[in-house]
Amino acid sequence: MRFAILAVMLAIGPTPALAFERITDAREFTQLVEGRDLTRFGIRLQVSAQQTDEGAITGRGFGYDVTGDWQWNDGYFCRDLDWGGDDLGFNCQAVLRDGQSVRFVSDRGEGDHADFSLR
Repeated sequence: MRFAILAVMLAIGPTPALAFERITDAREFTQLVEGRDLTRFGIRLQVSAQQTDEGAITGRGFGYDVTGDWQWNDGYFCRDLDWGGDDLGFNCQAVLRDGQSVRFVSDRGEGDHADFSLR
């Protein structure tokens, strides 16, 4: 049940009419998210860089710990996540930005998306 709730919240959400710009550079991505919280209803994550093109993911989602690793690969944010003991798996995602919002689009930009506010 927890997985279903998180999957729905990460895949479906309000889609405001924003002009998103694609991020393809790891350095630009890390400068955008380093030291900031990515928030979405019930979710608060931190994406930190250990190097320019890889790092860790920590936070909470609907009361459960979220942990993982990420790497930048061929212009995509590739992450491996665990949510409250459930392995959410590996996925490479397109990253887009608009002002104080970041959009992650699964399956190399071909899948569902999740919008996060930067705090």
